Amino acid sequence: IKRSLKQLDCTKNFLETIPPELASMASLEQLYLRKNKLHFLPEFPSCRLLKELHVGENQIEVLNTEHLKHLNSLCVLELRDNKLKSLPDEISLLQKLERLDLANNDISRLPYALGNLPHLKFLALEGNPLRAIRRDILQKGTQELLKYLRSKIQDDITSPSEESPVTAMTLPSESRINMHAITALKLLEYSEKQAILIPDEVFNAVGSNPVTTVNFSKNQLSEIPARIVELKESVCDVSLGFNKLSSISLELCLLHRLMHVDVRNNFLTSLPEEMEALTKLQIINLAFNRFKIFPTVLYRIPTLETILLSNNQVGSIDPVQLKKMDKLGTLDLQNNDLLQVPPELGNCETLRTLLLEGNPFRTPRAAILAKGTAAVLEYLRSRIPT
Repeated sequence: IKRSLKQLDCTKNFLETIPPELASMASLEQLYLRKNKLHFLPEFPSCRLLKELHVGENQIEVLNTEHLKHLNSLCVLELRDNKLKSLPDEISLLQKLERLDLANNDISRLPYALGNLPHLKFLALEGNPLRAIRRDILQKGTQELLKYLRSKIQDDITSPSEESPVTAMTLPSESRINMHAITALKLLEYSEKQAILIPDEVFNAVGSNPVTTVNFSKNQLSEIPARIVELKESVCDVSLGFNKLSSISLELCLLHRLMHVDVRNNFLTSLPEEMEALTKLQIINLAFNRFKIFPTVLYRIPTLETILLSNNQVGSIDPVQLKKMDKLGTLDLQNNDLLQVPPELGNCETLRTLLLEGNPFRTPRAAILAKGTAAVLEYLRSRIPT
């Protein structure tokens, strides 16, 4: 058997280690070790043909170079529901990897080297506390995320390190503005500066470069910089999270190419009606603000695919208006003040992700919520009065 076995399923046992005989099966192509008690990814020095390795639902905490260096043929690596805190840069050794499932671990940052996996088509990351990557980037899918990680490698190489001293020869503007980001990545970044205003030199630096992404997050801005309107012909993605905004300015509503807006963790209570002019908007993140009412202008933006409104004080939603939003796939209303969920919400069949936990309503009960969106929608439909 040892010479010819191709597939082996050891799911649901109490394995804490792998017998050495298993690790030396040269013909093995698929190995299932899900639902065991493994604390480490086993080493497979002889399994040169291994294409699929499924080790979900174990207790794996660490991935080392040793664990990865022999897996040159691996196409599928499934590690969901473990206790991984990080991934090593050596993940890039798995050059044939097509699917990587890391859902429900404890990973807070991703190695930029992940962007160098040429065949990776599917990367599952939900259920991880990823703090270093904006949610909207994560939601754009695997290819956009890999592109983002690759751009960061480039950044590391081309921009001087954060700690490089500001010499007498360095102009203040150069020390603060990443020109490489503007020209190569089309990114205007001025974040984590605790700034009350965005300096004019930041906008002046753009020149005639078509900037597509603006990141002014993690400052002390109390209003959106008026000069943002200068970028209206190119900008698609604006990040103003973690500031002190209490309103959205009309300048933002003139950015007609906007696809993603992130204004989480501010002091917003409403959105201007003029936002309906954003006819390309797909994702809006309004989490951790002070909305008591669902912003009705959102019902009039039919292109919206994702509305993130968790951790506000929204008391009700209009299922009839939501049903008209036929592109809406994700609606996050966790930790709001919904006293009831209207049964007609069950008719919003385009919803793939509906998150309602942490609201004071009695039904649907937690057991139904735990079954996922399809079950919740079905339950709601069953309660529509006929």
